[in-house]
Amino acid sequence: MPWLLSSQLDCLSSSPSQRQCERTAFSFYCAVREQLPVWTLEDMRNMEVFYWDDGRPRAFLPSEALLYAVVHDHQDYARYLLNRYSVSALRAQRCSFCCCRGSGSPHLSVAVRYNRVSILSAMVEALKDCDPQSRRQDFLDGHSGCSHVSDAGKTAVQLAVELSRPDCLLLLLTHGAKPDGLDAALQRLIMSDMTERRHVQRCLDLLLLFLPGPPTLQRLRDEPHRWQSLLGDEVFRWMCGMAPPPLLLQALRCLAQSGPDQIATLPDFLQLHSWQ
Repeated sequence: MPWLLSSQLDCLSSSPSQRQCERTAFSFYCAVREQLPVWTLEDMRNMEVFYWDDGRPRAFLPSEALLYAVVHDHQDYARYLLNRYSVSALRAQRCSFCCCRGSGSPHLSVAVRYNRVSILSAMVEALKDCDPQSRRQDFLDGHSGCSHVSDAGKTAVQLAVELSRPDCLLLLLTHGAKPDGLDAALQRLIMSDMTERRHVQRCLDLLLLFLPGPPTLQRLRDEPHRWQSLLGDEVFRWMCGMAPPPLLLQALRCLAQSGPDQIATLPDFLQLHSWQ
């Protein structure tokens, strides 16, 4: 529990060995937070700091160190761990409360929550090394079923929609994540104020680019006038299955699926909002 103060650790641990592990674990957490050089952090992880697990000390795993790097945006350390350990650095951690291990990778969701776009980009690139393809998809679309884990039950894509993180969402979708969360995106569109509307709208637009076909959402048919004004006539009619997708939407879909940089570099009059 690296977020506890050293003075609090003594109250939680019974054995001297466990207390020492907690102190060294906290020092490692602080070292990552202070953005110490990669070689210093790896020396600490391999030789000096320990994690208390099942009644005995052990070294920190690369996946545990990567979570620290994500939280504190230590990009150099995150890239080193991903380059050195590849997909194994994204392995899901066992919950210390119930000993279950969720599907997917918690690292993707943590990167989305903290909006670590650069580190998330390195993660999804590392997933290209996954074999077979189904295992890569499990990382992208998996979610934790453990109630003790933050953001339990949500995929990284769903979390990106919920938090209005369009840059994170684009990275996930262009690397093959399932475009879930459309209903949540529409709900966010209703509830958002003017300060966040742009990010909410962009997340919705991105989901539309990667949907294999028009969705079947009852809420669109229940309040057609409301959604027609929010989405625009062409997009609304396509989403209700009453018309083909707008030509610009089709063109942008091809462009978006070729890579995240392609959409970001378009002039403003060709950005996502312009098809409405």
